[in-house]
Amino acid sequence: MNRIDRYTSWLFWGYFIGGLLVFLTIFTAVDAMSTMVNYKNVAPSALLNFYLYSFPEIIQKLLPVACLLGTILTLSSLNKANELVALFASGMSLLRITTPILIWVLIISGLGYWSSDQVVPKATKQKNYILYYDLKKEPHRFSTVKTDKIWYRSKNSIFNIQTLNAKGDGAQGLTMYFFSEAWDLVQMITARQVTIKGPQWSLENGTVTVFSKDSSFPLTSQFKTKNIVMAEDSKDLQSAGQTADMMSQKELEHFIKKNKDAGLDTVAYEVDYHSKISFAFAGLVMCLLGIPFSVERARSGGTMLNVGICLALVFVYYVFYSSGITLGQHGTLPPVVAAWTPNIVMTGFALVLLKRLKR
Repeated sequence: MNRIDRYTSWLFWGYFIGGLLVFLTIFTAVDAMSTMVNYKNVAPSALLNFYLYSFPEIIQKLLPVACLLGTILTLSSLNKANELVALFASGMSLLRITTPILIWVLIISGLGYWSSDQVVPKATKQKNYILYYDLKKEPHRFSTVKTDKIWYRSKNSIFNIQTLNAKGDGAQGLTMYFFSEAWDLVQMITARQVTIKGPQWSLENGTVTVFSKDSSFPLTSQFKTKNIVMAEDSKDLQSAGQTADMMSQKELEHFIKKNKDAGLDTVAYEVDYHSKISFAFAGLVMCLLGIPFSVERARSGGTMLNVGICLALVFVYYVFYSSGITLGQHGTLPPVVAAWTPNIVMTGFALVLLKRLKR
């Protein structure tokens, strides 16, 4: 790495870190004010821990934005000071000038993917724990979701589900334990298939076991279909179906395979699986998009214009990306196509703009 590369790298890292801190501060401040309004009498330590565990996910989402901002402001600074013109005159191409930036963005993308795979899932579990226990003060609504089973508590009942579909309206392998006010086991229900419609649960092919103090042996009976009404808060179990952010890629892959083997719909999980990988390259895509705009327009506008271009590109990309994910989750597009099409299209658009520069 020569002196020019080191200089470009220092500029990029300065703008990258500065932009990341600014966006992180703004997002956290706005969200914290909303949280304090919605949840009263929350201990400052609980609120601090909630956001500390939220930072990994927030930072991972903001990395592409910071990469784009760092790229645009770095090249704009070089262009504004005529340093870019001097580099072109010395025979350096635009690709050669931006090579250190592209390398750093690739490294950042790799670290972002590693974070989303190893750090974010663990932090999200802790964040959700604090959310239900300390902020909402509704610990019975907190569920610990694993790749092979789900444990959930609702009022005086605890139940275990082996597999739950993405929408949270269908499950297999249910075991329910009902307790008295003194927390003595009074009834156990098992079912192979479950259809969930809010508090209305339809069970198929199961058993009912009653535990009575008047009898030394439990009484068990079988049923083909059985309808039960769960507590109102059991409807929140449907949110447990969307758990990709709480699983690593390996766990998510295992979870998808297990749900497929159980005959459940896994489209939403597959989209999440591929989108985790594709989003890791969002920073590189945005970097390529930012290069032609910063080189062409840096002379005709100031920093605010460049920031405006940055925000506009981010908005366009995220709208495109979110639309693709939504279409994929609804089955309109295959999971791989839904996750990767935004990156491919935006990269193609960036390459066309770069080719028009002829530098």
